[in-house]
Amino acid sequence: MWKKKKKKSSTADSVEEAIDLIKAGKAPDGLAVKGTLRLKESSSSLRLPAGLSCYQLDLEKSAIKSLPEGLVVQFRLNLRNCSHLVSLPRGIKAGSIDLGGCVSLIGLPEDFDTYFLDVSGCPQLKTWPEHATLHIGRLSARNCIGLKSLPPWIAHLAQLDLRGCKGISTLPEGLRVDSWLDLAETQITTLPDSLKDVPLRWKGVPIDRRIAFRPESITADEVLGERNAERRRVLLERMGFEQFLSQADAEVIDQDRDVGGERRLLRVKLVGDEDLVCVAVYCPSTSRQYLIRVPPTMQTCHQAIAWTAGFDDPSLYKPLIET
Repeated sequence: MWKKKKKKSSTADSVEEAIDLIKAGKAPDGLAVKGTLRLKESSSSLRLPAGLSCYQLDLEKSAIKSLPEGLVVQFRLNLRNCSHLVSLPRGIKAGSIDLGGCVSLIGLPEDFDTYFLDVSGCPQLKTWPEHATLHIGRLSARNCIGLKSLPPWIAHLAQLDLRGCKGISTLPEGLRVDSWLDLAETQITTLPDSLKDVPLRWKGVPIDRRIAFRPESITADEVLGERNAERRRVLLERMGFEQFLSQADAEVIDQDRDVGGERRLLRVKLVGDEDLVCVAVYCPSTSRQYLIRVPPTMQTCHQAIAWTAGFDDPSLYKPLIET
């Protein structure tokens, strides 16, 4: 006698029905949903059924800690700011995987497959899986301070955002990037031959290789002569406040003394942008001068230093000793 085969999957009559079943903990394994499951900001008690498949799964800001085996998402898997998420199942596949702000995520799963991967703001992420597939799309790894390199299986991308990846100093030989590479606040000082023609960005602003790799060549006149405010800010950042102020003949707004010595409030007017105002202070223990940028509304050194300490009213800032 032939036994009837068990049905491996079931299709919900509607997205709403599927969401109700999942929230009630009654969704069957192998549940197939043809639409988008929106389960944003769900509690940690939420459990997704094994083998779940859907067009799009939105779990942004939920307290979920893990995802089920066999999960299939055709278009976009949104896990942004799921601060409790620790890991993902092996072989997970989706057109786009957004893990931005998953601060507890300690690793990516083996054999994952996607076109667009966002792991921005994942400080616990330190290693890559040995095998995975990232098709010609985009990798956003902004502020992943634990990463030291890119894996060899990332060979060809359209866009690569490494802004704030302070541990990355080199990129793999043979890596190709078609559209742009953002290397702001990394330790990258040179590029492999395969990236010799890639357009560069610094915090989203297009730059050339001189600005990226030879900031010592930037002059105050170049900064002041730049009409584009965003590009001027990049030039200023790359040059450094101290070097810029020394060349730009900064106006002294105010000066006084503290236990470290003389303090000066300096200003340089910038065309089409707010004034650059910095307070120059000396550290009493090292005798080194430090420049701190402050709002252009500051009028006195004391007001500027009070602002850096979080005081909007400078009369309330009365430290016994400043360190």
